[in-house]
Amino acid sequence: QHFSQLTMLRAATASVAKRVVFNSSKRAPACLPPQVAFHASAKQQEEANPAEAPPAATSGLSPWFALPLGVAAAVPLIKYEWLVINEETQLVAVFLAFCVTVYTQGGDALYKTMDATAQTILKEHNEAEDKVIQALEQKLEFLKANSNMVTDFEAINKLREQAYVNLNAAGEVKPLHDIKTQVERVMAMIAQEETNVAEKAKTALMEEATASVTAEFLQSKSLKKSALDAAIATIKGTKSTTDPVNGAFVQFFKDKGAAAAKQDDGSETQAQRAALIAKVNAVAKSEGFFFDLDASGKPKMVV
Repeated sequence: QHFSQLTMLRAATASVAKRVVFNSSKRAPACLPPQVAFHASAKQQEEANPAEAPPAATSGLSPWFALPLGVAAAVPLIKYEWLVINEETQLVAVFLAFCVTVYTQGGDALYKTMDATAQTILKEHNEAEDKVIQALEQKLEFLKANSNMVTDFEAINKLREQAYVNLNAAGEVKPLHDIKTQVERVMAMIAQEETNVAEKAKTALMEEATASVTAEFLQSKSLKKSALDAAIATIKGTKSTTDPVNGAFVQFFKDKGAAAAKQDDGSETQAQRAALIAKVNAVAKSEGFFFDLDASGKPKMVV
């Protein structure tokens, strides 16, 4: 009978302990943090509200009733050595006491430490996302600014084509303008050279005539007397019939012309022409003219 009473007491105690453990597991501990859903991007739609859990079935008794029942059940268990107390059970009890103490006393501190780390990581992640978004916005603005790039390049190509047309038209006219300038340059050079030769010949002829007339007057007394009479008449204001000095110069030029006509074989003229052609060809070669002169003085294209 005593054994049957102990069996009933043990069954009742086990039933109450199971109910207490079940009820305690239904309630969330105070130290546990609330569940938070972190999202790197904005939500597209509002999350649906979770359905409320149905209230757990309870017996209406306080969980503290498990303490006296546990003590009452532990006495026969230990007395009849159904539960052996040794170093292993003591170690398990100490470990459980440690876990419960850490869970109840240090849970908030651990939660705050891990939550601070999570907040720091979230902040860094948001800053990185902000930089990426800013870079993408700048790229979008750049692409919008360059949206007319095709039109701009088409306008540039049209301007380039028109410039090529203008250059081709100018290229057709430029050689004509260059050859006109070169011909004018050669003609001016020939005219200047002829002027220089004529001046040299005139100077040489005058020097020769002066020397010849001076020598003739020094040798002839009659010429001296006539020249003196003409000078006195000019000083007195009387009109002289002839001027012996002027007549001597005129006679010299007549004789010089007749002698040159008899002795002129064209060699001097040819030498002057050859010198002029050589000078013109040297200038044409150094300045890159489109033509030069042949031996007869006719222009010849070299391009």
